[in-house]
Amino acid sequence: MNVDGKQIINGVSATTGTEFFYAVERVKGNRLDTRFFNASKADIDMAVTVAQQAFEVTRRKSGLEKALFLEAIASELEKAGPQIVEMACLETALPTARIEGELLRTVNQARLFAKLVRDGNWVEAKIDTGDPDRKPAPRPDIRSMQRPVGPIAVFGASNFPLAFSAAGGDTVSAIAAGCPVIFKAHPGHPATSEIVTRAILAAAYATGMPAAYFSLLQGDKAEVGIALTNSVGIKAIAFTGSNRVGRLIFNAAAARPEPIPVFAEMGSSNPVFLLPQAMAERYEAIAAAYTNALTLGVGQFCTNPGMLIHESTGAQERFYENLINNINAAQGGVMLTDAIAHAYAKGVAGRHANEALELLAQGELPQDEQLQVPALFKTNLNTFLEQPQLEEELFGPSAIVVAARSKAEMINFAEGLSGHLTATVHGTEDELILYKPLLEILETKVGRLIINGYPTGVEVVEPMVHGGPYPATSDARTTSVGTGAIYRFTRPVCYQGMPQALLPDELKDGNPLGIWRSINGQFENTSISK
Repeated sequence: MNVDGKQIINGVSATTGTEFFYAVERVKGNRLDTRFFNASKADIDMAVTVAQQAFEVTRRKSGLEKALFLEAIASELEKAGPQIVEMACLETALPTARIEGELLRTVNQARLFAKLVRDGNWVEAKIDTGDPDRKPAPRPDIRSMQRPVGPIAVFGASNFPLAFSAAGGDTVSAIAAGCPVIFKAHPGHPATSEIVTRAILAAAYATGMPAAYFSLLQGDKAEVGIALTNSVGIKAIAFTGSNRVGRLIFNAAAARPEPIPVFAEMGSSNPVFLLPQAMAERYEAIAAAYTNALTLGVGQFCTNPGMLIHESTGAQERFYENLINNINAAQGGVMLTDAIAHAYAKGVAGRHANEALELLAQGELPQDEQLQVPALFKTNLNTFLEQPQLEEELFGPSAIVVAARSKAEMINFAEGLSGHLTATVHGTEDELILYKPLLEILETKVGRLIINGYPTGVEVVEPMVHGGPYPATSDARTTSVGTGAIYRFTRPVCYQGMPQALLPDELKDGNPLGIWRSINGQFENTSISK
């Protein structure tokens, strides 16, 4: 018997849509009982309308009230944990341990932003008390702080059914800013998104927040996302996915009568640079760890290290021997969706057909067409520079090794890179200093520079930057992980000559919230004495 999954708008499950799709058990490919209706234009309009109405309430909520809501979301996710984990594993084929870890990350993200808004210092309060005696004219009292922009559209990612999904980092950072969220679920895990939505709504009811602080839209048609993007009431968009879809949304948002920002994370090949002394001293350990990073989760991470660059040295043969053996022995797995699996298989086939690429290693090809295996290719610097498409992300466990003949060639390679989320350098302390020019170039190319580590595994901590120059993201000034993510959904507002009674608490002379503020150029957490 079919069960209908509908849009959840203002706390109510309903839809006027007629087209539908089914949740799927990923490993076996069987349809689950629940069918989900594509959101209609009327559904989207309703979700945006109630979000606009809710914004009149949420934008006035205190940091404490928002913190209590976010903490309640974390608690409700923990309560629903077993059900969430079971469904997410079913819909994605990801292992239980991975989903449990991702749920913990999602819970911790909500609590991280709860702490941020509870403390209140994030608003960047700035006060210039003016100078009534200034000549030839008095200087007025001027104050400013960050304020929420309005309803936000968030698009769920295929590879993170929790951490970049309904209650993921985009959602909790928007809620922390005071912005209602209209979440477009990824069609790869619609049932998981519905369970998480009900947890968010339970938290809203428990803390007295408007139900329209969060709404859920379903859909496996591109038209749903474009209609949401074009909706007049949406003030910003957060997206994680492919470059093709990210650009589609970005272009649509820019073409609106009122263009809005799109914070799109669109993939990356995350180059790893291996310096000569590190290769000579740690070739076995690096080969093993690189293989693990490349094949983790069947390579389905936006931080997957898809390029490895090294200088030709006496140690490279031993390094290659270890790397090839590790890749050949690596297991394949079921990828998140049929579309992702087909795109990966097509990309690997294209690399096989490229005469400029040498196949170094490939996992044992399975008889099951659902399973995909890692594949490692090699080329030289000149070939790589002549074929810029080799730098593009191939989502999955495949990488290209680029052999440079010298330090100068390695630096030349770095100079030619486009934008990426991360770059990694393995080197001894002494040679890292000698290769400082390489590090300085990479700093201009990525959002996160890693020394003697690996890019997979993004820590949810305040200083984390998960972003980077185009084409990794559509705005290199932002991050989708870490507390800086909140500023995607705020804008500075200046108040000149405003009476004390009408100022936000963050800007009042008495500093009732006790936050740190810039007062006449000095950071203080005290009141302003007259």
